[in-house]
Amino acid sequence: MPSIRILSDRVANQIAAGEVVERPAAVIKELLENSIDAGARKIEIEFRNGGKSYLRVEDDGTGMSHDQALLCLERHATSKIRKASDLNEVQTFGFRGEAIPSISSVSRFTMRTRCDGNAEGNEILINGGKMIHVKECGMPKGTRIEVAHLFNSVPGRRKFLKTEVTESSHIIHLCKLYALAHPNLTFSLLEGGRTIFRSPACEDLLDRVREIFGKSLAEALTPIEVLGDKIKLSGLVGKPGFSRPTRKEMMFFVNRRPVDSKTVSYSLLEAYHTYAPKGRFPPAVLFIELDPSLIDVNVHPAKRELRFREEANVRTFLIKSILKFVKEFSGEKKIKESQIDLEKDLTSGQFVPKIDENVLKQLKVLPEGQSLVASSRNPEIVFSQDSVDKPLSSPKRPVDSLSDELDGNEQKQLVGLRNDLNASWHLIDNTHGSMALFRTSQGIVGFHCRAAYERIRYEQLEDSFEAKKKGESQKLLFAESLELNSFESGFLKKSLLKLKNVGFIIEEFGRNFYRLLECPTWIDPEHAKVFLLDLVEIGIDSGGETEIEKFAKEAISKQATESFGLKNSFSENDVVRIANQLLACRNPYTCPKGRPTYFELPVRDFENRFRRKI
Repeated sequence: MPSIRILSDRVANQIAAGEVVERPAAVIKELLENSIDAGARKIEIEFRNGGKSYLRVEDDGTGMSHDQALLCLERHATSKIRKASDLNEVQTFGFRGEAIPSISSVSRFTMRTRCDGNAEGNEILINGGKMIHVKECGMPKGTRIEVAHLFNSVPGRRKFLKTEVTESSHIIHLCKLYALAHPNLTFSLLEGGRTIFRSPACEDLLDRVREIFGKSLAEALTPIEVLGDKIKLSGLVGKPGFSRPTRKEMMFFVNRRPVDSKTVSYSLLEAYHTYAPKGRFPPAVLFIELDPSLIDVNVHPAKRELRFREEANVRTFLIKSILKFVKEFSGEKKIKESQIDLEKDLTSGQFVPKIDENVLKQLKVLPEGQSLVASSRNPEIVFSQDSVDKPLSSPKRPVDSLSDELDGNEQKQLVGLRNDLNASWHLIDNTHGSMALFRTSQGIVGFHCRAAYERIRYEQLEDSFEAKKKGESQKLLFAESLELNSFESGFLKKSLLKLKNVGFIIEEFGRNFYRLLECPTWIDPEHAKVFLLDLVEIGIDSGGETEIEKFAKEAISKQATESFGLKNSFSENDVVRIANQLLACRNPYTCPKGRPTYFELPVRDFENRFRRKI
């Protein structure tokens, strides 16, 4: 066995570079963090050939003196921490002092920097860890670092880099993340002299998203802000009905640090369980702020991941906050009263929906050449009170028609048939199976009847979980016995009252033994025992929480999407009734599985296609 020796600083730096500098984007990340910590107000990044041949990060921060510039090249030289306990309250980005010496050991590294008190700057050139020269140079206040020929001294690592396109995409995405994290800074990103994006300082996060990611993503997001006991959530979340095929637009920041967090990711997906289709992901730009002592950012060498000290509390807060916000947002009426033009009735003096004279002429209610004002004075022209004032009433349906479950409290008619003057949505046709088309003042609406029916039934079942609405039960022919361990038994015992409220009647039958006597009407009795056992297992895995409603969502969703005698075709009255009840739902935008229930094609889209006004 060879004798033991201490590695040289150059080799040690190159080994450390393997942990800190995985690819060109990691170099950009470390240099960007140093620029932000230096108090920069303007940062410019440039790269070529996916960052393999050239990288540059330039800022207008505080800069460094001659001695400080040389000292930053030493391993573990940092201005951010002084003692080990400082790691418990890290508030800066780069703090370990590994980045600069590691990068300079595997590239041709040039650093130019000048601080406020010096008339001239300093230039340091290092090639593969060897000092080439240190000299004075002229430059504005700040720091400019150029990294060329990355991994030139360790070609074994260079061959593991991906293609230029892949490496470039990583750099662009990383720079967008830091630009989002700090909208108060001016960011510029260039690739081979070509500007990828240039974003001035913005006060509004949504403006930054619009500049960097484009208008389509910005329109799919809505602001959120929730203040908890020890934690604050802010940023942007996707509107119900908008989703993406990948997780790339799920962006998370903890104390302004971009991170990959399974806790936050799981919380977001759980909150959007029925608001985004399975296999698709809601876009989000979420900022979490909490005491630095409650997180550990020193878990990963590249600081990509972090650990929450109170992970269960953070997860519960995020799920509840996001879910509550999305439900409240979905509760907004899709059709607002302001979209309906009103006029004062000469007879009653009340404001009533304005009648379009052109429509009346097309329907031959108003003779040609006569105005509506004149007709109101003409006693021979009388409008049918049934056609104007009476709300739409549905005729009796046959036995095979829609279930009477859709009949609830009478809602104001926002949707009507073709000739219904009170409606804001007018039915055009209901061809192609479950699809229907409506005309609105803003354009055309495509409507999926079955998806809408599933959403209505889902919310009816969901209401049974409220304490004030006890769920209906059905007795089992033979009681099912449940044998549990001590942990499962303790959880079930705490949950008996909540389970009773939703229709599960369970009695204790000895130590750790229970009997299931009744189950809710919305679940098959054959599946009731398995459902309960799964619910107990999920509750134990979630830290013993007794949130029965959350655990039962999947079962409700499955029950809601079953046909329940729903026929394949819908009459016009059925379509109108379903549409009216859908718009009264808390979330009219998606079915229980997160797929859209309807979409709107505005008039401007048709004008763009025709390239003229309609």
